[in-house]
Amino acid sequence: MFSRLCILYLLLWLAAVPASAEQSSWFGLTVDNDILLGNDNYYTNGIYFSWFDIDNKNESLEPGWLAAPLDWSLDLANARVSVQAYTLGQVMVTPEDITIEDPPIDDIPYSGSLLLNYTFITMHQAHADSIGTVVGIVGPSSGAERTQIWVHEQVGADEPQGWDTQLEDEIVFQLSRGRVWRTWADVDDKLDLVVMGEAAVGTLSSYVSAAAMVRYGKDLNRTFATPLLISTRSANPAAIEGGWYLFGGIRYEYVFNAIYADGNTFRDSRSIDYDHSQIGLTAGLAYSWDNVSMTLALYESNISDEATREFTRFGTLTFGWRY
Repeated sequence: MFSRLCILYLLLWLAAVPASAEQSSWFGLTVDNDILLGNDNYYTNGIYFSWFDIDNKNESLEPGWLAAPLDWSLDLANARVSVQAYTLGQVMVTPEDITIEDPPIDDIPYSGSLLLNYTFITMHQAHADSIGTVVGIVGPSSGAERTQIWVHEQVGADEPQGWDTQLEDEIVFQLSRGRVWRTWADVDDKLDLVVMGEAAVGTLSSYVSAAAMVRYGKDLNRTFATPLLISTRSANPAAIEGGWYLFGGIRYEYVFNAIYADGNTFRDSRSIDYDHSQIGLTAGLAYSWDNVSMTLALYESNISDEATREFTRFGTLTFGWRY
């Protein structure tokens, strides 16, 4: 089932990607893992393969069919740069102690997901807009159990014992809309402030959020839109073509539903109570060469709620290659 789902997602990806000779393209790999912060539980691992298409003249790039539900909300005619991103990702979530065969009922349940995400971004002079669509499956068919067991065998880590208690198979979706504003920058383009608002609805999760990020570095104006890629994990904030910057940010989010904590949508399953109002912090470094980009970042969300604080505490690396 897992291999067939991967083939299906690949076919959807290829069918949705339009060819164009006017654009530059990037491949990206993002790896999230809590072991970078000394843990091996909750949001324990996420791996995401992305393809980006960038149209610097905004002459030929238009939203793909996956963006149809929200493409009406974009100002395509006045955009100076357009970006589309396709991301295939696998996510693993485990309770605090993976050596227990039947974890406590009030702990975060085992769950895995296999997700296909499409994001389209339009950049303007001082703001950028994004729309996104996620489709995928949560449950045994995601292949997360086999992936974690194999990885732990290779590195000699404890074998997870409780995957028989994971959430059941469920098709999930999410639609999102975001905007980022570059509200202030110094005259040398070495220091700026960007603020962002975003909303999402779906069975994967639904939320509204507001965030602010301070950046210090080089050539900041070209990359102020990249924080719009964080929430879907298509990438971390990125630098391009010799640019670099340090960044730090804070985010407030109100979560209406999240399948990893609430459990299956249409059937009884394990779940936990949690604070729906969440505050998160992030810090990192984005660096680039001519055709290579790299970002290292740390995220810690829900710092006010001990019940789920560790759930979204992780380190992350993004590598990008232009071809």
